[in-house]
Formats: sequence, structure tokens, C-alpha cells
Amino acid sequence: MKRNHRSSNRIAKVFSDSSFLRVLHWFEGAVAKSLSIALVIVICFSLFDLGFRVIRELSTEPVGFFNSTLLEIFGLFLNILIALELMENIQAYLDHQGVQVQLVVATALIAVARKLIIFDFAKSSGLDLLGLAVAIFSLSVSYWLIRRLKE
Repeated sequence: MKRNHRSSNRIAKVFSDSSFLRVLHWFEGAVAKSLSIALVIVICFSLFDLGFRVIRELSTEPVGFFNSTLLEIFGLFLNILIALELMENIQAYLDHQGVQVQLVVATALIAVARKLIIFDFAKSSGLDLLGLAVAIFSLSVSYWLIRRLKE
């Protein structure tokens, strides 16, 4: 009887809230670490892609000039910057075990600004441009408010 009681106590301890939360915490950390490793790989390949693209653009006729628009190349730069911001979000999560709202809003602001920078007027309407402008304004105000509240 005493043996059954110890076994049931062990089972209850394994399925207790604190044990379950420890497992969840470990799982979240493992996922965040896996995402950061995958993001490092993506950033490295993006850097190689950007380097080859710039070299190819500068080495084709006419030599020393870009044949494609600079906005396409700037878009590649901004993609890498967005990936770095995502890496910073993951790092902040691992350091503080919480979502850093200021970093998330800054990342969203960069991503939406990228869309505005490479906006294609031929494929999009004025309403799309207005939507991007409203999104940038809203994110800017949000970022300003977050910074203001931290002071």
C-alpha cells in the first residue's frame, strides 16, 4: 500500500503545474534556439545572394552600373536588416523570457517601410499606398508611445 502511495505521489508530481511549466519553458527555449539557428543560416545565404547579385550587376555591360533598379538591391538590404531585427527579437526573448514590444514594433516598422520603399506604382493602387502610409504612421506613433512610457 505504501508503495502505491509513493508511485501515485511521483505521478502527481510529474503532472503538477510546476513540472508542466518547466517542460513548456524548456520547449519554448528549444524552439527559440532552433529559430535563431535557422535565421543565421537564412541571413548567411541572403548575404551571399546579395553579394553575388551586386557583383553580377556591376560586372555586366555597361560595367560599373546597375542594370536593375537600385530599389531591388535596396530591397535585398532591407530583407537582411529585417532578419537581423528578428534575430534581435529572438535574442531578447531568450535573455528576458518575454516579448519585447518595442523591438516587435520596430521590426514591423522596418518591414512596412521596406514595402513603401520598393512600392510598385504599376502593380498597386493609390489605396495600397494610403494603407502603407497609415500603417507606418500607426507604427511610428506606437513606437513613440512605447519609448515615451519607458522613460
